[in-house]
Amino acid sequence: MAVRGASAVSLPEDWPAHPDPILALNRMGTFDWDLDTGLFHMDAQAHEVLDLPPEEYDGRLESLALRVSRSETARLDELVARAIKDGSENYGAYFRIRCRDGTQRWTHTQGYIRRDATGRPRRVVGIVRDATEELAESEVRSLRAAQDEAFRQQTNVVQAVSASLAHARSVQDVIDALKDTRGIRHLGAASLVMGLVEAGRIRLVAEGPIDASVPGTQITRIDEPYPMSEVVRTLAPRFIESPEEFAEHYPILWPHLTDLHVTSAAYLPLIAQARPIGAMGLLYSDRRGFSAEERAVLVALGSSIAQSLQRAMLYEQDKDLAQGLQQAMLPRTIPSVRGADIAVRYRSAALGRNIGGDWYDLIPLPGGRVGAVIGDVQGHDTHAAAVMGQLRIVLRAYAAEGHTPAAVMARASVFLHELDTDRFATCLYADADLSTGVVQAVRAGHIDPLIRHGDGSCRRAPVEGGLPLGLSAEFGRLDYPVSTLELDPGHTLLLCTDGLVEQPGADLDDGMRRLSALVAAGPEDVGSLADRLIQMAEERGGEDDVALLLLRRRTPEAPPAGGRLQQHVAPGDPDALSQARHLIRAAVRSWGHRDRADEIELVADELITNALMHTEGAAIVTLRALDGGHRRLRIEVEDSSSALPRRREAGEDGVSGRGLLLVEMLTDAWGVEARGGGKAVWCEFRRGG
Repeated sequence: MAVRGASAVSLPEDWPAHPDPILALNRMGTFDWDLDTGLFHMDAQAHEVLDLPPEEYDGRLESLALRVSRSETARLDELVARAIKDGSENYGAYFRIRCRDGTQRWTHTQGYIRRDATGRPRRVVGIVRDATEELAESEVRSLRAAQDEAFRQQTNVVQAVSASLAHARSVQDVIDALKDTRGIRHLGAASLVMGLVEAGRIRLVAEGPIDASVPGTQITRIDEPYPMSEVVRTLAPRFIESPEEFAEHYPILWPHLTDLHVTSAAYLPLIAQARPIGAMGLLYSDRRGFSAEERAVLVALGSSIAQSLQRAMLYEQDKDLAQGLQQAMLPRTIPSVRGADIAVRYRSAALGRNIGGDWYDLIPLPGGRVGAVIGDVQGHDTHAAAVMGQLRIVLRAYAAEGHTPAAVMARASVFLHELDTDRFATCLYADADLSTGVVQAVRAGHIDPLIRHGDGSCRRAPVEGGLPLGLSAEFGRLDYPVSTLELDPGHTLLLCTDGLVEQPGADLDDGMRRLSALVAAGPEDVGSLADRLIQMAEERGGEDDVALLLLRRRTPEAPPAGGRLQQHVAPGDPDALSQARHLIRAAVRSWGHRDRADEIELVADELITNALMHTEGAAIVTLRALDGGHRRLRIEVEDSSSALPRRREAGEDGVSGRGLLLVEMLTDAWGVEARGGGKAVWCEFRRGG
């Protein structure tokens, strides 16, 4: 075993040297100590060595004080702390335990320290064994000194396998680790077979060599005459020491293995929490028989594998449950949107039940508009997912009711605050009019969107921001400024959560620049681009989820006659006036009047300003296409006053009085119509007029 630093070994003053490997292996168990949670898992043999029944142990290291004295505990703690600090990979120590009958017993432990990529210690896996007899039989030790090195190597096999399985997250991870680990090769096994117990049957999950498949053994009953079935029934290992023994006891199976030149085999039950969860077989092609110490090592190995396998199975169950909950909270389908190509993706970095609160949504709105939402609830647990589901529903409801983007965000913040939870959420909501390309966006503590242009270039689109949802209501700051973006035909709007951008130790702005470069170099199709970005996130890894929404505005077809857009402009609301200008500018370009865009925008601005200055109410701006192909464009500005506009003569230094003169000079036709208790001032422009 490779060691970065010197191995740390603590030995009591009164213990004799050179332990007896054979006697020690008769009672040996394994442990797995999670340094992050503090949980100290032991198999059944370890409980037996420490004389500590499972029902008296709660998984906490402190509970071992029932058997280990305070002085011995302090010595072991110092040893482990020193080994972790000086970079050692393993440590070993002899210590005394106090049995339930009051007698003392010598015990030996050896641990292997597992560190992550940053060098931080995360787990300690190892063995604990009864050392009483080995310390009392010095004469046996001297006779077996030559086998001491072999014993340590075999013990290291258990440690190496346990270490390789420490981070297995699935049954397949366990199988891959066993096939690839040096420990299995050091044991000399030619191949590995493994089966899991499911509903009274054994299902093969690892079949050994590709050409070694045995017909009819993919799923077998526990009462069938196969070695794996036998060890599951008896809960005892089965060591087959020769081809003759194999052929005699398992005549149905043996003919299918003759081409593999199997000379011996070891079948081990995989037992967790006193019940069989599976069985494992090691097939050898270059040896016969098993010594007592080899059998003991294999039994300890099977116990360690069973623990890892059970953890992996529980992890898969938890992850399936968590992802099922999370997927239930996300939209089942994304509606097709006329005039746009949409792609959404979600990548979960969840560990067990630690799921995130990232979400996306697409909301059809009246008038051919669509609402795009991306958000992230604080935390990684089922509570975050539950809050996410509720937030998604209320945002959709508020948007469908016709509220402005700022009002949608403010109402959602109040809802989250009143939900009586300690969580907050970041969010970005974009209301896109696909007929004009005008996008009204609000941001609550979320990262900015990106816009990829038709030529492939990509830029960050700054959106003014407010506080995250929940916090803005807490502090009474519910103002969410609206930013207006323009999405030309062929342009793509990208919304994502920070899991796609952030990396440990990296600046957010650098992450946004990297993402912009990836988007610019990516495929034009939004589905392929989304797949590329998620693949990048998978390769990079990370502990945060990723939600992604892409909206690409298609090049519009020639719109039919009667196209109509409308904008409400309230008095004293500069944002509404700015949005109306953006709406007019985008519609003029989209409807083929780009050559008269400046004239149209100037006239519309004049009519809106007059309505707001000379009346007491709001102005309603309407744009209409009057004939096929949009040869004529009509603008109407409606207000609540019945007083008709009149031209006034402006003096040389006058700053007003020229409005209607401009309207008359720049338009092809204009007039005034009575509308209920108010009026509408209209004007028309012909393309190329």
